Amino acid sequence: MSLDILQQSLAAFSGMSASAFELSASCWQQKHYKKGEFYNEYKNVCKHLGFILDGVFRTYYTHADTGQEKNMFFFTPHQVIVSYKSFVTQTPCNYYTESMTDATVIYITYQQLSQLYTESKEWEHFGRLIAETAFSLAMTRAEDFVFLTPEERYTAMIASHPDIFNHVPLYHIASYLNIQGPSLSRIRKRMMERK
Repeated sequence: MSLDILQQSLAAFSGMSASAFELSASCWQQKHYKKGEFYNEYKNVCKHLGFILDGVFRTYYTHADTGQEKNMFFFTPHQVIVSYKSFVTQTPCNYYTESMTDATVIYITYQQLSQLYTESKEWEHFGRLIAETAFSLAMTRAEDFVFLTPEERYTAMIASHPDIFNHVPLYHIASYLNIQGPSLSRIRKRMMERK
């Protein structure tokens, strides 16, 4: 069942055919994560590219001087999860990726995916699209802090992760938006009043 969901998602994402997907069928493995378990840790090399079946993850870094955690990304069901720079370069990661709920991920290893790139133009196309998506995600996050108001960042977050408030504590969402808790409460109140 999980492979069916994955195949449909890859077809929608990259136009991958059933025959190309079949090349990968034996590669995928499923893993369950408990709340608080790490998908990838600081200074570890990311060796897997995953697809979230259920659950929510966050990527964060810890400030060296204050020890304060800063949320960078959320990953929710039917999204790819990977520490992309670490994965592509096979070098240690600069941040943590942690499960915020019990979660299930189906994943493929770096070596397996690299082999698929050599065997199939469709998988090579998939790899390029993943790279473009990762770049776009990182640039969008950086630009959001320059060009968008906190309320606009909030709206963009809801568009990407509609159920986030059902799974993630408010202080983590405030950290992701780079605002304080009271500001988040005011934004939520204004949004509710407009509905």
